[in-house]
Amino acid sequence: MSQNTPQQRAKRPASAIAGPYGHPFHPILVTIPIGSWVASLVFDIIGLVSDDPEPYVRAAWILIVIGLIGAVLAAIWGFIDYLQLGRSTVARRTATIHMSLNLGVTVLFIINLLVRLSADEDDVSIVGFILSIVGLAALGVSGWLGGKLAYRYGVRVADERTQMEGYR
Repeated sequence: MSQNTPQQRAKRPASAIAGPYGHPFHPILVTIPIGSWVASLVFDIIGLVSDDPEPYVRAAWILIVIGLIGAVLAAIWGFIDYLQLGRSTVARRTATIHMSLNLGVTVLFIINLLVRLSADEDDVSIVGFILSIVGLAALGVSGWLGGKLAYRYGVRVADERTQMEGYR
C-alpha cells in the first residue's frame, strides 16, 4: 500500500513527539483524565456515605485538577495525530466529534472544579457530583469513538505487515 494514501498517513506519526510508529502517546495520556475523574466520582460516593466527608471532598477536587492537567496533555498529543487524518474522510469526521466531545468534557470538569471550590468543603457538592456523572458519560461516548478510530479505522495502528511480526 502506498504511503500517500490517507489511511497510511494516519498510521504514521506526524512528528517524533507524537510517539514512534506503532506506539502513539495519545492513548496512554488519556488514561490520566479518565482514571482521575472516575476516582473523583468514587471519592464523591465515599464522601456521601462517610461520617467525615471532608478528606474525600478534597481528594475529589484534587483528582479533578490532575484530570484536567492530563486532559490538556492528551489533547495536545491527540491533536498532533488528528492533523495526520485526511480531510473529508470518515475518520477525520469521527475524530472531530471525538475531539469536540473531549473539549466539552474538559470544560465541564473546569466548571465542576469551580463549583466545588466555591462550595462548602465539609460536604460533597451535589452539583459537582452530577457534573461528574454527566462528564463521565460524555467521556464514555468519546472513548468509544476513540476506540473506533484506532480499532476500526486503524489510526496510528501499525499496518498488517508490521502486525504479522507478532505471529511468526
